[in-house]
Amino acid sequence: MTHHLEETVDVLNAGLVPDWITAHVNDYERSGGAQGHLWDATAVGGSGLVPCLLLTTVGRRSGKSYTHPLLYGLDGPRLVIVASKGGADLQPQWYFNLLAQPVVTVQVKAEKFSARATLVQGGARAELWQLMTKVYPTYSDYQGKTAREIPIFRLDKIGG
Repeated sequence: MTHHLEETVDVLNAGLVPDWITAHVNDYERSGGAQGHLWDATAVGGSGLVPCLLLTTVGRRSGKSYTHPLLYGLDGPRLVIVASKGGADLQPQWYFNLLAQPVVTVQVKAEKFSARATLVQGGARAELWQLMTKVYPTYSDYQGKTAREIPIFRLDKIGG
């Protein structure tokens, strides 16, 4: 199934969620991560399978829960996510939700847990950018499309 990146960003900018993203989340949740953890990034211009988690945030205005499938990398025990939105000039909505409420729910494969999100800046961000462009080289293309510095967050598991 092919998805056009520009169409996906347009739908997200309109405050909606594309059907294919909803289907991905549903498959991931229904299968306990057996389907959807490794995601075929060729659908939006990437190459091959990349690891995907589910991030559930609380809307800063609505108070509702929103679940987003996001590519991730590992920095030791921490998960790393990128607020790329395909290189759009606008931040993804979940970015603002994380700043307002950094405690989130994460699912990686079948494991669900609470985590604290931290926006990474400076030299640490540069290191994690290198890590994430190895996970998903297309992030470099996304950065070239926008004047904003694409944000990176670390997710630290809370408790156990």
